[in-house]
Amino acid sequence: MRLDGKRIFISAAAQGIGRASALLCAAEGAEVVATDLNAEALRDLAQENPRITALPLDVLDGAAISAFAASQAPFDGIFNCAGFVHNGAILDCGDEDWDFSFDLNVKSMFRVTRALLPGLLERADATGAASILNMASMASSVKGFPNRFAYGATKAAVIGVTKSIAADYVKRNLRCNALCPGTVDTPSLRGRINSAPDPVQAEKDFVARQPMGRLATVSDIAPTVVYLLSDESRFVTGQAVLVDGGVTI
Repeated sequence: MRLDGKRIFISAAAQGIGRASALLCAAEGAEVVATDLNAEALRDLAQENPRITALPLDVLDGAAISAFAASQAPFDGIFNCAGFVHNGAILDCGDEDWDFSFDLNVKSMFRVTRALLPGLLERADATGAASILNMASMASSVKGFPNRFAYGATKAAVIGVTKSIAADYVKRNLRCNALCPGTVDTPSLRGRINSAPDPVQAEKDFVARQPMGRLATVSDIAPTVVYLLSDESRFVTGQAVLVDGGVTI
């Protein structure tokens, strides 16, 4: 198994990419600590595989993150998956929208990583390998998209955070990469589609921007998560890894 013997932390694991990644990591032998605000969905997730431990966690709560980190054994890998997509251009973005986007998409990642970093370094020293994976997006410093002003700014920041951590700890056997998916069919996307004035056309528009002619599924993304958390990617660090169906060809 590709993650046999590893302890993996995943945020936003109750649905979408986080859930699929938790299940696949567990199937590949990892002991997964899956966190989210949705306690009921977490319980359902934990019933899928005995290697998954489900623990509610608000990644916007700094004290809760510190308490969580103090209660846990060291992790071999973490996947910072929590995030929010704000829809709109700069004139549609108020101070509250901007602050919330950065708090959830960037600040929570900073806090979680800072809190869990000593344990990651401990595991890196002991085993020669530990890995951080941060959720970014093709909508970032990679490529600009209409109506993704705040979102694109936060995901560009995630790539910067990722590269900085990678540079600081490359000689400590701790790797850090960013995952940049294309348009993925998740509950979050379905919510945005259904809230559009014309949901049918909105879905067609999302599909149309994918050269492969379809939305990604979570099962298209999760294998890359496993790869970047496993020792198979031991020579990969500081990278913004695109899984976008050809959007950025």
